[in-house]
Amino acid sequence: MNKNGITLCSERIKLRQWKQADLAAFALLNQDPRVMRFFPSPLNAKQSNQLAERLKALIAEKNWGFWALELVETGAFIGFVGLNSIEGDSGIPNAPFVEIGWRIDADHWGKGYAPEAAKLALSFAFHQLKLDAVYSFTSVLNHSSQRVMQKLGMQNIEQDFEHPKLPLDHSLSKHCLYRIDANTWRKVKG
Repeated sequence: MNKNGITLCSERIKLRQWKQADLAAFALLNQDPRVMRFFPSPLNAKQSNQLAERLKALIAEKNWGFWALELVETGAFIGFVGLNSIEGDSGIPNAPFVEIGWRIDADHWGKGYAPEAAKLALSFAFHQLKLDAVYSFTSVLNHSSQRVMQKLGMQNIEQDFEHPKLPLDHSLSKHCLYRIDANTWRKVKG
């Protein structure tokens, strides 16, 4: 395995292994209330750095994961997009499976970076990993992420669930589950 993992590129963006230089921007992103609105709480710098190190280690181990998202034109780190394994004992319906997810700096929202990067990750999932399906989930309140899922051709499979890591009475507890299979992906890609 290549400890730097696979790098995926389009004209505007690059999905790559994490760098030490990403940590400060990632910490700011994880403290931004706009970005963290649909998470239980913002992360402090130590928590953010620990998360980045876990994501980096998973890429080094598997060659893929939640990659750092970089703008090609400037080299700026603006978040992460990628794939993550959800274990069978996670408490999430249909697990085990591979999920697709993203977290992007709010100053870069609305520019199409999330779906563009997610399409690279889905292509990798279906062509290189040969997965049958990829899932995504978010709070039922997070309509922006659901729109990205829909732009990718993912379908809400109507299996809402209470997130196992949140108390039942938490406002973000109820989550929706989206899915796309390889055949649908091939049709969406044309």
